[in-house]
Amino acid sequence: MSSLERLKASLICLALLVSPAAWAAGYERVWIPVDEGNLVGVFYRPAGPGPFPAVIALHGCGGLWREHGSKLSMRHADWGERLAAAGFAVLMPDSYGSRGLGSQCGVKDLTVRAGRERVADAAAARIWLQQRADIKPSMISLIGWSGGGSTVLAAIRKDRSPADGRPDFKRAVAFYPACRVQSESPSFAVRMPLLILMGDADDWTPAAPCGYLAKAAQARREPVELVLYPGVLHDFDHPRLDVRERENIAYSASGTGKVTVGTNFAAREDALKRVGAFLNLP
Repeated sequence: MSSLERLKASLICLALLVSPAAWAAGYERVWIPVDEGNLVGVFYRPAGPGPFPAVIALHGCGGLWREHGSKLSMRHADWGERLAAAGFAVLMPDSYGSRGLGSQCGVKDLTVRAGRERVADAAAARIWLQQRADIKPSMISLIGWSGGGSTVLAAIRKDRSPADGRPDFKRAVAFYPACRVQSESPSFAVRMPLLILMGDADDWTPAAPCGYLAKAAQARREPVELVLYPGVLHDFDHPRLDVRERENIAYSASGTGKVTVGTNFAAREDALKRVGAFLNLP
């Protein structure tokens, strides 16, 4: 990495670490064409004329919104504002609300699945961005949380390369994804750099399958990095979530439907730095 690239990466990391209170927050709702109609999306655009690199951000099972759809969830607003301040356009497709669905955290038989419908949503979001003059079409990365992280894993498989003739995603970040399905797939291989971030105490999406996945990928010399934070739980990157137990979860490590979630500020700060540096790599 050149000295100029190192400086740029440092500035991006700094922007991600700055308090959101220092920014002029703002996003617009947009419509992303898909086969069955349109997805509602949230779009953050950096200041200036562009063209900008972009990030497609994929929500978890709770969806994008809080307070009955009137406010963007705290996590998504925080990441959207930070990434936009660092110079990335950010598009968040709403896979659930667009289809009239609420939280899917307690639903066992999903109709909008991480490995199918949500992969198609991510592809539609990429095409929507690539049709804009203010976006760099070959500089669009993926980031996802929990179920959205599982979608990231499915979307970047080598055997699911896009056939639309447009540039592919550049990089991918998965926060605490469920890795079991992909780790047990004999044909799983990634076609781009992947960063997985999770806590080793996660009792919602356990770390062990992601460890198997990363180890196997690295043995094939694929660019996969797994960062495990000791003693850290699911949702550790949330800007402000007290540690608490959640119930009525469809799939939990214990099988009881109970999981523990909560912010870990040290892990969160490290993740902000890592994501900033990772997204800026050539």
